[in-house]
Amino acid sequence: MTDQQEHQQEQETAIPAQATPPAPGPWADYLTAAQRLDAIRRAASAAAGEQQAAATAARQELSAVRARLAPQQARLVRDFGVPEMELAPRPAEVESAALAMSGGPAAVLAALQQARRTADAADNTIIGPGPARPLRPWARNLLVYGPFAAAVLLVQIVLYLVAPQGSVPTYALLCGLSMPVLAFGLGWATIGFVFGGPGVKVDRTPILGAIVCLTPVLLTCMGVGLLAFFR
Repeated sequence: MTDQQEHQQEQETAIPAQATPPAPGPWADYLTAAQRLDAIRRAASAAAGEQQAAATAARQELSAVRARLAPQQARLVRDFGVPEMELAPRPAEVESAALAMSGGPAAVLAALQQARRTADAADNTIIGPGPARPLRPWARNLLVYGPFAAAVLLVQIVLYLVAPQGSVPTYALLCGLSMPVLAFGLGWATIGFVFGGPGVKVDRTPILGAIVCLTPVLLTCMGVGLLAFFR
C-alpha cells in the first residue's frame, strides 16, 4: 500500500459518512417536538412584537383623538348650546365600542383611527374647510399692475396706428411717457384700497410695479424700431 493510499484511508476513517435520518423512536420524537416548540416560540415572539407596536400606536392615536374631541365638545356647548349630557356616550354606544375593540391592540388602533376620521369630518361640518393659502404680495400685486400695463400698451398701439405714416405726433410721445406713470399710480392706489385698511401696512412691491408699467413702453419702442427697419 502506497503512502497516498494510506493517507486516503486515514481521511475516510477521520470523516464519517453523512448520517442518515434517525430511525423512528424516542430521539426522533424529541427532535420533532423541539422543532415545533421553536416554531411556536418564534411565532409568539413575532406576534408579541406586532401587538407591542400596535399598542404604542394606539396610545399615540388616543392622545390625538382626545386632543381633537376636547375643543369640539367645548365649541358645541359654548356656541351651539348643546347640553353636556347629550354629548356623553350611551350604554349601547359604549358596548358597541367595546365589542369593536375586543380583538386586541390592532382592533383598538383601527377603532381610534376611525374616531379621528369622524372628528375630522365633524370639524369640516362645524368649522368648514380651512382658509385658502393667500397669494404672495408680488403675485397679488401683479394681478393689479398687469391690467393697467396692458391698457397702456393698447392705447400706445392705437395712437401709433392712427398717427400719420412716417411721423409720431407730439401727443403720442407725451402719452407714451405719462401713461406708464399714471398706470403705476393707479395700481399703487388700487392695492392700498383693496388690500389695505386702518393700521394695515400693505406691501405694494414698487420695483415690480415700475417694471410692469414700463414694459409697454419698451415693447412699443421695439415694435416701432422693427417696423422702421423692415420698411
